[in-house]
Amino acid sequence: MRLLPMPMHSLLLFVVWLMLNNSVSVGHMVLALFFAITIPLIVSGMRDEHQKIKKPFLAVRYFFMVLGDIITANFEVALLVVGPLKKLQPGFVAIPIEMSSDLGITILASTVSLTPGTVSAEISEDKQWLYVHALHLTNESELVDMVKKRYEAPIKEILGC
Repeated sequence: MRLLPMPMHSLLLFVVWLMLNNSVSVGHMVLALFFAITIPLIVSGMRDEHQKIKKPFLAVRYFFMVLGDIITANFEVALLVVGPLKKLQPGFVAIPIEMSSDLGITILASTVSLTPGTVSAEISEDKQWLYVHALHLTNESELVDMVKKRYEAPIKEILGC
């Protein structure tokens, strides 16, 4: 086991401790060093390696596409809400998920929830289905195809899963 399993965290702890105490006395430096070594040693076993982004430029493009979808959906939802509420057809849809990555599933569910008019309600225990509530659902298969092609496919490509 290394003395400093997370060197950047140790450095950050050391500096933050000194800044919080507004002192560089020997006592505070020894205590800061103690915290900088022991805290990362204690928590290093809890650390989980994060999945890497395989295509960062595609991730940037995906971000701007989702941002555009959010803006567009805001206007669509506003028009639906100011119109007659009787015409709204809310509904739930089960969308099959072809990703096994927890990060990918989280990004997909978050994207659906960020887009006005849809909310990710639940992910099945086997992580094979994403249940989505739509404010106005006219065509279930159209929504499933849109989520899979517009959101899931790029996420799979970005993460390489």
